[in-house]
Amino acid sequence: MAVGYQPLASSSSTARAPSTASSSSRAAPPIHALRGQHRGAPGQADGLVPGSAPVSRHRGALGEADGAVPDGTTVFDDEVPGVAKLDSALLGALRQAATDAAGDGVEFSVDSGWRSPAYQQQLLQEAIAKYGSEQEATRWVATPGTSAHVAGDAVDIGPSGASSWLSEHGSAYGLCQIYANEPWHYELRPKAIANGCPAMYSDPTQDPRMKR
Repeated sequence: MAVGYQPLASSSSTARAPSTASSSSRAAPPIHALRGQHRGAPGQADGLVPGSAPVSRHRGALGEADGAVPDGTTVFDDEVPGVAKLDSALLGALRQAATDAAGDGVEFSVDSGWRSPAYQQQLLQEAIAKYGSEQEATRWVATPGTSAHVAGDAVDIGPSGASSWLSEHGSAYGLCQIYANEPWHYELRPKAIANGCPAMYSDPTQDPRMKR
C-alpha cells in the first residue's frame, strides 16, 4: 500500500472472466512507495510516480533492506527483501499467476511488497505532508502497526496491464484487490478460489484491520 478506497465494489470475478473494472479504477496512485536503486547503477534514483518524493541517498537513508524495490523487480527476485520477505503463500500464488500471465504476454512488476516499519512510517509522514492531515493521509497510507505490507501480506503490482489481468483472473489464485481506489494492491484470500473475491473496501479507513 500506499493504501486507498472508494465505494464498496464487488471483485468476485473468476478466472478468465471479463473484466468489470472501470477506467477510473486505473488512475495512478496519489502517493506511492519509494523505489530502490536501479540494479547495476548504485546511487541512481529510480523514476517515481508523480507526487512521490525521491529517495535520499545519504547515510542512513531507507533503501532495499527496508523494502524499497529496484526498478524492474519481479515476483521471482528472491534477492530483493521486498519480495523475499512476503508471506510464502502469497508469493507462491503470485508466482503461479505471473507464470500464467506471461502466456498472455503480460509481465508482473513488483512496485512494492514487504516494508519495514520505518519505511512505512516514512511513507505515512510523506502522505501527511502531501494531504495536510493524518486523517486524510490514512485513506492512502496505513500506519506501521496496521499495514499489510509491513506484515508481508500485501503487494503492489504494476504496470496497469498486469493489475488489469489480475482483476480478471486473480481470484483463481486467491489474489484479490482489497481497496477500490488501489487497483495495484493485492492480498491473498484463499477462499476466493472457490467463492470469488470479497467486496472491496472503499479505502483503508473502512478496513477493520486499520482500527486495531
